[in-house]
Amino acid sequence: MALKPKLSNLPRIRSALRLYRVTSVVTGVFLLLLVLMMVTRYGFGVDIELNGPEGFLALTPKDLIIGVNLSTIILILHGWFYVVYLYSDFRLWSFMRWTFPKFILIALGGVIPFLSFIVERRVHAQTVAELDALQSAQPLHSEQNEETTPLAK
Repeated sequence: MALKPKLSNLPRIRSALRLYRVTSVVTGVFLLLLVLMMVTRYGFGVDIELNGPEGFLALTPKDLIIGVNLSTIILILHGWFYVVYLYSDFRLWSFMRWTFPKFILIALGGVIPFLSFIVERRVHAQTVAELDALQSAQPLHSEQNEETTPLAK
């Protein structure tokens, strides 16, 4: 029998879902930038330079970069945002009481290009559906408790 989220965690779940949505989009965008950076670095032998002698943005060989190496910044930021993404994934997963394979599937969203956007939409829809079902079942459950309470006395 699968565990259901606790109704008492509803505000925390909504907060975790908001954080998850933001981190999945940010991580997905930085993953796409990372793919672009990898193509320029390993496919063409250049990095993305910011504010160098060639202008605001330029493709420059790594050894000749004088300005800011935007490729390295993209790499570092994606790594840190992925850590925050994993935290938000874990937080939502633990509040929703899902299975461990689901946690792994959601975590893969941050390492496979475009997957974070697809997974985010599905996870959001499933979470909202589960919370709606939980809330709609709650009034029926409390009405039954009220009816049975006088008999118990």
